[in-house]
Amino acid sequence: MASAAAICSALTALLTPTTTHAAEPGATLALPVRDALAHLTVQEEDRTGYSRNAFRHWTDADRDGCSTRNEVLLAEAVTDPEQGARCALTGGSWYSPYDDTYFTAARPLDIDHLVPLAEAWDSGASAWTAKQREAYANDLDDDRALIAVSATSNRSKADQDPAAWQPPSAGYRCTYATDWVAIKTRWSLTIDKAEQATLSDLLADCPNAPVEVTLAR
Repeated sequence: MASAAAICSALTALLTPTTTHAAEPGATLALPVRDALAHLTVQEEDRTGYSRNAFRHWTDADRDGCSTRNEVLLAEAVTDPEQGARCALTGGSWYSPYDDTYFTAARPLDIDHLVPLAEAWDSGASAWTAKQREAYANDLDDDRALIAVSATSNRSKADQDPAAWQPPSAGYRCTYATDWVAIKTRWSLTIDKAEQATLSDLLADCPNAPVEVTLAR
């Protein structure tokens, strides 16, 4: 008869997902970032048919008058702005970690999809439903998905992955790489070979920090 310890070990193996593919949407995974990177599927990208309009964005899902853009600005403000009619924001201040710069108005800021919409399309979102793409484009459930940054840095980044673009602020690159892996894991997106190699090189010089990710539904 198997020992209690052996039974417990077997149950743990069954209940603890070892890859993102073993867990159901809504499950929460916690694992070192380098392990999370290793679990991502490596696959060539294909941008055929991409249109930004395929991702309905800046919606007002909770119907409180504030679009996704303004929800991010409110959440990430260093000092709170005043909120007027139709969620118009005045005053306040923000920090753009991409270029280590502070702003005292919202106008010079963009809300960046950390993993760009085009990159998501290349990496699996082309097969999603319109509802799934809308959820991705307005993901407020993971605070790594959308980030307020300077328009200058966001437009420099455009739709590039870490193999082609990294934040000008070198001190933020470990966080950027870690969060990139987290979002790709959350949405079960693939990576290409160059992206994998760059992330591996970046993370080799970063803390192997644990990332906790709730898989998107």
